[in-house]
Amino acid sequence: MSMKKFVLIFAASIALVVVLAGGLAYYIFLARASGEFFDSDGVRIFYTDQGAGEPVILIHGFAVQGDFNWRRPGVIDRLARRFRVIVPDLRGHGRSDKPHDPEQYGREMVEDVVRLMDHLGIEKAHVAGYSLGGFLTLKLAAMHPDRLITASPLGAGWERPEESAFLSRAPDLARMLEEGRGIKPPSGDFGADRERTGLIHTWTIKLVTRYLNDGKALAAMLRAAQDLVVSADEIRGIVLPMLSIVGSRDPLKVGVDNLREHIRGIEVVVIDGATHMNAMMRDQFIEALEGFLARGGTAPIDVDT
Repeated sequence: MSMKKFVLIFAASIALVVVLAGGLAYYIFLARASGEFFDSDGVRIFYTDQGAGEPVILIHGFAVQGDFNWRRPGVIDRLARRFRVIVPDLRGHGRSDKPHDPEQYGREMVEDVVRLMDHLGIEKAHVAGYSLGGFLTLKLAAMHPDRLITASPLGAGWERPEESAFLSRAPDLARMLEEGRGIKPPSGDFGADRERTGLIHTWTIKLVTRYLNDGKALAAMLRAAQDLVVSADEIRGIVLPMLSIVGSRDPLKVGVDNLREHIRGIEVVVIDGATHMNAMMRDQFIEALEGFLARGGTAPIDVDT
């Protein structure tokens, strides 16, 4: 084989790899199912709605969107067999509007869920959120318990605000995003003594925050993080049926342990060996969530899986 032919074949192979990698990245991070928009007090919010039965609202995590968080792992299709599954893109994310004003985040993100329910004529719903979505679920349970059947903060826990390493780091992370830089997973900023986030997780978040998101919108959200704080009194006052699922290697497991201490009857499932990034991929995750929702949160148990 001549050198020229070898170079051409090599270049073609590299180009093919790049095209395939780009296609895979598009499918994983950007490709979307069809959905609808509604106006949430001046901010346009995208959502998908499928299945029939009791409504379940799924809230995604930081710097991703509904399909990436819930559809790719198969959660939406699984739950839609017996529930009406509604999945919004949070403001600042996905196909929803992305304001740059911090005042447009914080509790406004919680109210988006209530406004979506009002828009769809839903009086009460199960609400489950992962990571950032889990913290929003906790705040929603504190602010609007009358609108929830059950609350499931997944891959998320609770810390006393005055002890939160994340809240102290949020302004630095916001500044990095405003400067056009990617950031590491915020879940790694919940205490220096905790297990570090994995390399794949770290680089995934760095890439998506820098190249696949509106950095100024994410920064505005982080600058409003204090507005989502749930006080100790609010936590103790939550009496809804509640489920928390967390990986044993997730840095946020410490916060889940705190929930166990403060919320009576909370059902906790710890997935052995799972991290913040891969817990949702485990069969135990969807089985535990589906079972809890099917029971309506009754007969709470405390399980390490």
